[in-house]
Amino acid sequence: MHTQIVLEMRGISKAFPGVRALHNVDFTLRRGEVHALMGENGAGKSTLIKVMTGVYAKDAGRITIDGATIHFRSPQEAQNFGVGTVYQEISLCPNLTVAENMFIGRGRRGFVNWNRMNGDATRLLESLCIPARPTQELSNCSLAVQQMIAIARAVDMECKILILDEPTSSLDEDEVRRLFALMRELKSRGVGIVFVTHFLDQVYEVSDRITVLRDGELVGEYAASSLPQIELVAKMLGKELGDVAGIRNRRPRTAESGIPVFEATGLSSAAGVRPFDFSIHKGEVNGFAGLLGSGRSESVRAIYAADKVTGGSVRVNGKSVRIGKPIQAMKLGIGYLPEDRKGDGIIAELSVRENIILALQVMEGFFKPFSRKQAEAFADEYIRLLNIKTPSTGTPIKALSGGNQQKVILARWLLTHPEYLILDEPTRGIDVGTKVEIQKLVLKLAEEGVSVTFISSEIEEMLRTCSRLIVMRDRCVVGELEDSGLTQNDVMHVIAGGAEKPCDE
Repeated sequence: MHTQIVLEMRGISKAFPGVRALHNVDFTLRRGEVHALMGENGAGKSTLIKVMTGVYAKDAGRITIDGATIHFRSPQEAQNFGVGTVYQEISLCPNLTVAENMFIGRGRRGFVNWNRMNGDATRLLESLCIPARPTQELSNCSLAVQQMIAIARAVDMECKILILDEPTSSLDEDEVRRLFALMRELKSRGVGIVFVTHFLDQVYEVSDRITVLRDGELVGEYAASSLPQIELVAKMLGKELGDVAGIRNRRPRTAESGIPVFEATGLSSAAGVRPFDFSIHKGEVNGFAGLLGSGRSESVRAIYAADKVTGGSVRVNGKSVRIGKPIQAMKLGIGYLPEDRKGDGIIAELSVRENIILALQVMEGFFKPFSRKQAEAFADEYIRLLNIKTPSTGTPIKALSGGNQQKVILARWLLTHPEYLILDEPTRGIDVGTKVEIQKLVLKLAEEGVSVTFISSEIEEMLRTCSRLIVMRDRCVVGELEDSGLTQNDVMHVIAGGAEKPCDE
């Protein structure tokens, strides 16, 4: 590994109105290393990255690249210095082609050599094994492929510093392996890589060193080989791991006998979900497991009628009902936290208070608006209950960290006192501490009699939380596991093809 320092940040501070985002933070990146930047949501990781890349101007401190002091005034200046960035939220143009997205802004103004651009794009796509054509519109690519294209764009700029902010959050296992192979290749060429992720196993798979931030301050810098994973989590949380151990050792509640709270027979949807049967009892926590694209999210969207239901019958507490749209599900006591927090969950321009009361207001009707005093009381109660970190109830939700935004959406549904709550990837892209809080909340809700369907791409998290798993492949239910069958090996066996039952063609 190269030892020459390519990026050095010393004493970096940054504040926003009412928030101290960074205070006297140091960070050092060497050539030819992968350096993981870790911390809970709100720890300051994103702010430090934006200072690195010229999005934010620092309030104090010094930044050097290859020993020269720099003052980036824009991301373009950072790019000119060889700093490439791929953010968690993909910032590409869906209406342009793959090649245009890869090379936009990098040709001579007013002139584009289309043949050369498409040829260069083809070579780069093939070298990275990305399944896309240079001339196809980006919107026709899957989210995972769009993420890979964003990475390819940054890589091709001959960057010496590559910042990857949650690059694997939308990738399946094979694509993650491909990305890691690419990272190792770039590392061998002397590129310094800043790697931000919430997947702890991935940190140890590719990282050489780890820097931990907490509450905007530096906790420390460590060699990955000398920092056990349990210690990393403790440093990120700033406390001992009794809460995590309590989750791991706690047995999920099994289903009660009797009439299911919700029962579907032969349910299918326009999103391509094949007919499936499903039920959940009072106080049960079950889940849908499967690989990316298996149909987990589409199945619960069919249950909630977020996608058009094309077949099947539904019973709620033993009574036959028709659920054709989400408002009907809501009025039957069903809540749904969607997978896409940004697109389907928060309303970015509204306040925390307005986001919390939204579902209950919809159920009451907008001609019966809550008074400001009522809305404040609702918001205050759930901010306190879920430990939501926000300057005030009137703060725009877009100003909160991802984990706190997720808690606001949870508060929205808890305020409706649902009988059945669907949580689709409630812990994706959020910090370890908030993950623990959400898992504990799910188990507490079950103890209080709420039925919960829980979906996570992390199998271990599902095993800790659920008493029964419905396993999916190719948008079809291929197995169901519970009790002694709830092991990671059994889940992976069914996913890989050792199905309890085949998919009907």
